[in-house]
Amino acid sequence: MKLTRRSIPNIITSIRLFLLIPLSFYLSKEDYTTALYIFFIAGFSDALDGYLAKKYNWTSHFGSVLDPLADKALLVISMAILTLNSKIDFLLFSLVVIRDVYIVFGAYLYHRKFGKYQMKPSIYSKLNTFFQISMVTLLLLSLGYQNLSTSIFITFNWIIYLTLFISTLHYTIIWGGRYFSKNSPSELRQHSDK
Repeated sequence: MKLTRRSIPNIITSIRLFLLIPLSFYLSKEDYTTALYIFFIAGFSDALDGYLAKKYNWTSHFGSVLDPLADKALLVISMAILTLNSKIDFLLFSLVVIRDVYIVFGAYLYHRKFGKYQMKPSIYSKLNTFFQISMVTLLLLSLGYQNLSTSIFITFNWIIYLTLFISTLHYTIIWGGRYFSKNSPSELRQHSDK
């Protein structure tokens, strides 16, 4: 495959996926300082490839699939290992995974009925992801540098529980209603770009 400038965002995203290997290693070793550095680099790469794709229109269908996959893998694997290390509540992590599986399964059913479509994350889903990323970042900061108050993480837990519930309910009502309607909305038949 010939590499061009349009490939740069996808290359950066691929590097972010590769960073999962050292990130997982250092989290497993409970070297949270090094893990925090890697987590920050991965976050910066996410912002960079998104900026380049939008500014120069270096978009592709492959990138539209790879980018959210890399983001989700980074977050879920980090939370999984932190849960195994008893740093994140098991119930919270379980509900995060169950919600993601539920949405992916729903998207698969929708795809089977209507074909390609564009499912944009809702504001509630974006908020939920934001609070998950913020909690993991602060947790790594607390474990790797300076202990933060437990009350901060209790608050984040409850906010994530709340946004998990709201976003799941929202997807169920909106996309479930569209699935069981007779016709697919015309805007959902557009091909998705990054």
